[in-house]
Amino acid sequence: MIEISVFDTKPYDRKYLAQAKQADRIRWKFHEYRFGPDTARTATGSNAVCLFVNDVADRKSLLVLAELGVRLICLRCAGFNNVDLEAARELGLNVVRVPAYSPHAVAEHTIGLLMTLNRKIHRAYNRVRELNFSLGGLVGFDVHGKTVGIVGTGKIGKATAEIFRGFGAGVLASDVNPDLDWAIEKGVRYVAFEELMAQSDIVSLHVPLMPETHHLIDDRTLAMTRPGVILLNTSRGKLVDTTALISGLRTGHVGGVGLDVYEEEEGVFFEDHSDHILQDESLTQLLMFPNVLITAHQAFLTHEALSEIARCTVENAIRMMSGEPFLEGTTL
Repeated sequence: MIEISVFDTKPYDRKYLAQAKQADRIRWKFHEYRFGPDTARTATGSNAVCLFVNDVADRKSLLVLAELGVRLICLRCAGFNNVDLEAARELGLNVVRVPAYSPHAVAEHTIGLLMTLNRKIHRAYNRVRELNFSLGGLVGFDVHGKTVGIVGTGKIGKATAEIFRGFGAGVLASDVNPDLDWAIEKGVRYVAFEELMAQSDIVSLHVPLMPETHHLIDDRTLAMTRPGVILLNTSRGKLVDTTALISGLRTGHVGGVGLDVYEEEEGVFFEDHSDHILQDESLTQLLMFPNVLITAHQAFLTHEALSEIARCTVENAIRMMSGEPFLEGTTL
């Protein structure tokens, strides 16, 4: 029997992991608290740990895991910026992720953010519930004919680009590893990042968080954009300098923002703070703008994505114990 300590869990995590194929071969230890230096020792007795986006797998935490005899770190997400991979290799800890749990889930949520923000659907919904059927202040724009910039054309970026093409939008793309065959087939044009920023009416971020992408959107890059640009981010919060974003919103240069992630979301997202005052001043400011729409890192939250995360996690754990190679594309 394999034992896995699962951190930062919610009811849907427990449900899908427990229902996955071969899950009966695993003894689960579900923890609601996050993984980090102060909680790593609660993995005592486990063969593996399962972590999420805001767990902290730094060197100090990994030293504890190695001491406990933990052999595997399963990330139930695609991003891995919260793991010290160098330390993991030195300590002999295997790290696997779920690289493509459902590109469509995130891509579709990105489009949902834009359409809700642009057509003021959230505001109209609240008005109608109060029997206010006026249309003042609800004017949007056609996505058809606009230019959309897709920054990062991995699986999610490609899926998002293809949906926008279905709207009849022109799509520019920027990526360090362009897929020219895909671009020709889908009618997408690769350009330099600077040109994308300058030419796009809508910019959508789909790159991982790495040192070179930290604050990819800042004062300098926002200044490249067209007045009234719409920014969408369903990737990682720290891609965007929040201070610069607020400044762009205040001047009106940024016309709208749709976020499923936030630079300082740890300790805020995934929790209920409705009974007290939010202490994050930048997030409070963002929430005050009528042209900002924020969801709490839920783009992944579909039946298909949760099922694939559970399947990948269980199968990789079983493969480790049986000495088989990990699933293709999941090893870091």
